[in-house]
Formats: sequence, structure tokens, C-alpha cells
Amino acid sequence: MFFEYLQHLIYGYYPYLAGTVFLVGSLLRFDHGQYTWKAHSSQVLSKKNMRLASNLFHVGILVIFFGHLFGMLTPHWVYAPFISAGNKQLLAIIIGGIAGALCIIGGAMLLYRRMTNPRVKASSATMDTVILALILFQACLGMITIIFSLGHLEGDVMLTLASWAQAIVFFSGGAANYLEEVSWIYKIHIFVGLTIILLFPFSRLVHVWSIPLGYLGRNYQIVRKRG
Repeated sequence: MFFEYLQHLIYGYYPYLAGTVFLVGSLLRFDHGQYTWKAHSSQVLSKKNMRLASNLFHVGILVIFFGHLFGMLTPHWVYAPFISAGNKQLLAIIIGGIAGALCIIGGAMLLYRRMTNPRVKASSATMDTVILALILFQACLGMITIIFSLGHLEGDVMLTLASWAQAIVFFSGGAANYLEEVSWIYKIHIFVGLTIILLFPFSRLVHVWSIPLGYLGRNYQIVRKRG
């Protein structure tokens, strides 16, 4: 009875708590704390391996994010005529494995730098280190799920996880029931992911809301040489 209650609490209600804090917290922070609405780049303090680590981390995490976004929230009937669930899972394993490796390598380099470089460490908030370590831990969990996924390449578990995500996002009800028979590694992976979403407004991650998409469509600037 207790574990059933815990199952529904974590995978039925916790996602909505995390999502509410994510949206409302981001809005309040933008409204009341705009001076903290930035990435707090530490590159000026130490440039050693910074560009490599940052590029690996960001490329990996962006591929993982959009892969999960479209992979989990796209109904099966949309892609079924083009690719089977098993092949889709295999594709996700390959792309996710590569992106996960990039994220872990880059994230480990950034975390090591943040914890060992005196100047960077002195300018870092506790949440900076916590959220980076949590993302790195989550990426490692994701890599472990690949090992489990290789044991069932028919795609049934992937469809089950997608059904849970879609039930949460589209308020279908009974979402937690989808995860009753799912392996513990997927449950931990989901829980940590939800916790990252919960902590999002309190970290430097809020700067992703400020992606300068306007640069893509703006006119070229004319710069004249000095005479």
C-alpha cells in the first residue's frame, strides 16, 4: 500500500509540482531578479579547456533534451508508418549514447574545473555546483538505461515511458500506472529529471530562456573602417 502511494506521489503528482515551480519560479525570477538572469560565465577567470568542455557539454545536452522532447511526446501513430518502435529505440540508443558521452565528458571537465580552480570556485554559488553535478549524474543514469534497453529492443518499454510522459503533459490521468512494471533505473532517471526541472528557476539554467533567436533574422550590421 505504501509503495503504491509513493508510486502515485512521485510519478503522478510530483511532475505537476515540478512543472508549476518551473514555470512560476522562472516567471517570478525574471520579474524580480533580472540581475541574476544570466549564465554567470567564468571564462574570463580561467580559459583553460573551457571552450572544449562547454561545447561538448552543451551539444550533448541539447541533443539529449530535444531527443527526449520529441521522442517521448510524439504519439506512436505519427511515426509508425515510417519506423518501427524497435528501430526508433535503437536509433535513440545510438544518438543518445553519443550525446550522453559528450555531455558526461564536457560536464565532468566543467565540474572538475569549478571545484578545483580557486578563482572559479570562489565566484561560484553552491547551486551552480549542485545543478551541474545533478545534470552529470542524470547523464550517467541515462547511459546506464541504455544497457537495460539493449535487453529489450522490441521497443515496448520505450512506448510505455512515452505513454507516461504523454499522460502527464496532456493531463490524461492515471499516468503513474504506466510505470508499475518498469525497471527501477528508469524510475530513478525520471525522478532525477523531474528534480532538475524543480530546481531550474533557482539555478543559472534560467538563461536558456534568453536564447537570442532574434539574431537569426536580423539584418547585417555595416561596420566602417576607421579612416
